[in-house]
Formats: sequence, C-alpha cells, structure tokens
Amino acid sequence: MKHVMTTLCYIEKDDSYLMLHRIKKENDLNKDKWIGVGGKFEEGETPEECLLREVKEETGLTLSSYRLRGVITFISDEWGSEYMFLYTADEYEGELSKERMDACAEGELLWVPKSEIENLHLWEGDKIFLRLLQTEERFFSLKLRYEGENLVESKCEFPVN
Repeated sequence: MKHVMTTLCYIEKDDSYLMLHRIKKENDLNKDKWIGVGGKFEEGETPEECLLREVKEETGLTLSSYRLRGVITFISDEWGSEYMFLYTADEYEGELSKERMDACAEGELLWVPKSEIENLHLWEGDKIFLRLLQTEERFFSLKLRYEGENLVESKCEFPVN
C-alpha cells in the first residue's frame, strides 16, 4: 500500500478551534467526522507549502502565525499508512464569512470551543493529539494504529531537542 503525506491545522480564535465536519465528499475516509483543516501534499511541496495551500483552499484564510506541533503516523489495515504534520495557527489574514464557511467543498466549517471538542464525532486517535495540543508545549511524535475504525495501538514520543 502507498504512503500518504498530509497536513492538518487547528486554527485558534477566542479559545475555539476551526473544525471541519466532513459531510460533503463521496467515499471520504473521514466521512461524518470532525477534523481540522488540511490535506494531501502535492508533488514537490514542503509541509509548510501544503499547509498554507490547503488552509487557503478550504477556508480562504492566509495563515500568518503557525507552528508545527507534531508528526502523526497512522497505520491502518484498510487504508495503508499516512504521515501527518500537525499544526496550530493563531493568526491569519482574511475573514471567514458565513458564505465561505458553507461553501467549503469538504464539509461544514464551524468555530467550536476547545472545551466542547471531545463531544464531537472524532477519531479516537484525534482525541489523543488534541489533548496533547492543550497540555504539551513540546514537539511530539504519535503513532496510531487502526483496525477498521478501531484504535488498537497508540504510542507517543517526545524527541529530545
């Protein structure tokens, strides 16, 4: 199976994250789940170039302050391996209008208070790295292994800087 490389970003505003409810695409691995914004690398892109392009495509926003927080390795018996560069962002240019939030081709965008995120329909592994984003300032590497939609292994490391 092929390895996929992606970015995912949690944009912060007023103690909320911009979340994407994946309900619009057919055959979507993340169907009905809530995730941040991001997507797959294009040929020759750096993680930062992918991040900026994907955020612009999905939200219309241009990030001006963002930080790489971790690398997530997903392993699945159904969809192969994915290496995801996980970012948070706290400054951007542009406005996220109601029309833009409804027009996203991937699903519906919504600002969700951080305290309510775990009440959403999330992947179990996403709950782990979302907690790490709230409690850890250090860069982390997280391995998540799934069988179907069931998380069967998680391993987190904090590489020495």
